[in-house]
Amino acid sequence: MTTVDRSAARTAAQPPGVSRRRLLAAAAAAGAGGLAAGAAGGAFVQESVRDEPAALATVGATRVPFHGVHQAGITTPLQAAGHLAAFDLTPGASPAATRREAAALLRRWSDTAARLTAGEPAAGHDTGIARDAGPSSLTVTFGFGRGLFDRTGLAARRPAALAPLPPFSADALDARRSDGDLWVQIGADDALVAYHALRALIRDAGQAAAVRWQVRGFNRTPGATARPRTARNLMGQVDGTNNPRPTDEDFAARIFVPAGGDPDWMAGGSYAVYRRIRMLLDRWEHLSPARQERVIGRRRSDGAPLSGGPDAQESTPVDLDGRLADGTLAIAGDAHVRVAAPESNGGAAMLRRPFSYDEGLRDDGAPDAGLLFVAWQADPARGFVPVQRKLDRGDGLSRFLSHEASALWAVPGGAAAGEYVGQRLLEG
Repeated sequence: MTTVDRSAARTAAQPPGVSRRRLLAAAAAAGAGGLAAGAAGGAFVQESVRDEPAALATVGATRVPFHGVHQAGITTPLQAAGHLAAFDLTPGASPAATRREAAALLRRWSDTAARLTAGEPAAGHDTGIARDAGPSSLTVTFGFGRGLFDRTGLAARRPAALAPLPPFSADALDARRSDGDLWVQIGADDALVAYHALRALIRDAGQAAAVRWQVRGFNRTPGATARPRTARNLMGQVDGTNNPRPTDEDFAARIFVPAGGDPDWMAGGSYAVYRRIRMLLDRWEHLSPARQERVIGRRRSDGAPLSGGPDAQESTPVDLDGRLADGTLAIAGDAHVRVAAPESNGGAAMLRRPFSYDEGLRDDGAPDAGLLFVAWQADPARGFVPVQRKLDRGDGLSRFLSHEASALWAVPGGAAAGEYVGQRLLEG
């Protein structure tokens, strides 16, 4: 946590030459004298009071270290703003030359990420987009796609777990918005901080790599609820209740590649499955709240399972065998929580860490909005793949979703100070 001069932050939030005490005194005097403040004057007072809390002492000051055993952005709590971007490497004169360019790029990227996550400007020409803001829980996470190994002559060191995902019947994938040689996940609790990082990394790419696709995501802002709560998606549903938790005994085994695993350069790393899932919101919102709850298997109000009765809470375990008074299943046979439950998939589980997205309206007037699904696991063949196969065959929620882009990334372990992400692969 960075140290913050709160008095300086308060001073910066006020108009030059106007102290907060004088401003409030003037407002009080105007009220006492029976003067009607104009709209502009009222807005000025209100804005000054609203901006007065020192942001750098709260959301802005929160720092997530870039260096470590694992990359940040995997177990980091969800941030309010995010960007996902894929890059394709520019082919060099030879695979060895491309590998050297890739290594130099990852070194630049790692240096920039370390600076920005510490609240420092990028090296060289910093755009100043995030000037005055603290690190705001910024994380930058890097991943490698299958193509990187071919372009750099490292196909022999490509992990078996990076095998292409199988096709699913619900897929309507756009190749232009899928895959890529390199992947960057950016998250922050301030939108300008997140965008600043994106622009810095694109500049760092130079001629070594070109953006293949990018998309912007968002979540609820920290402090927007009376107490920390599980996030909701654009369907209004609590999303992520059954996520594995770091306190679980088998959490690390489920999410991270162990030391001594295959390949060795992935130790401490993870595999990220990305799916751009458009929600058919017009169709969904025509359902009654009760029908929506039946499709999911949880109450909309608090995320409690329908099998738990009126006193259930979000944390109440789902009882897949629970029955209603009339003898029918409390959790419908095709309810999302039933089909996705580890008990229904041989124990398969993954850490879901998504962002919502909204890109306006499609040509047909329907919302182009939904979920940027990102799921982490030690092996996709034991995490995402079996769960998605089950969902593909019998999930009642699938009628309201369209899977429109997909990718799988090998995300190496974190870098120590003085190292860069992927160094064990690119220089090993």
